[in-house]
Amino acid sequence: LTHTHYQYTLLSAPLNVTIRDIEVNSAMVTWEILEGDPVIGFAITQQKKDVRMLRFIQEVNTTTRSCALWDLDEDTDYIVHVQSISMGGSSPPSEPVLFRTLKESEKMASKSPDEVMMEEVGQDAQLRAGELIIIVVVLIMWAGVIVLFCRQYDIIKDNEPSNNKDKAKNSSECSTPEHPQGGLLRSNV
Repeated sequence: LTHTHYQYTLLSAPLNVTIRDIEVNSAMVTWEILEGDPVIGFAITQQKKDVRMLRFIQEVNTTTRSCALWDLDEDTDYIVHVQSISMGGSSPPSEPVLFRTLKESEKMASKSPDEVMMEEVGQDAQLRAGELIIIVVVLIMWAGVIVLFCRQYDIIKDNEPSNNKDKAKNSSECSTPEHPQGGLLRSNV
């Protein structure tokens, strides 16, 4: 017990933080974690160099080791830190990584349209993987609920024919227990 608790409190900072797929308005951060660290998510701090404003991106319940940065300004310096998150808290921030986005004119020169399309698709796919997992889990849960409901419904249906005649007899013979208000009104009159 002491050992695992010790691990939680001393979570290592992410290693080998790198920026790839740098575009005019986007980039991809990737990193690695130490084997055995109980990581359940990550937090990324993105900041324009020499500007105090920060963007904070956090995701838990994921084993992803990459994150797309979007809405960046062209030809601008950015600084990025990554932290690992465990059940017990977050790790120290990684070494800061500095990168610069492309100018619109550089992008046209350096990329053919096909390459750009391929990369954008790749980034979207990585972003959507998390959402897909959630959707699939919800669908499976719903399927389970529906199956259970159908089973219950079949049981109720099987029992119904034998009960129907008894119910009909009961209600005609004595209406007071099932319709107490009707009985009371009649006795008042």
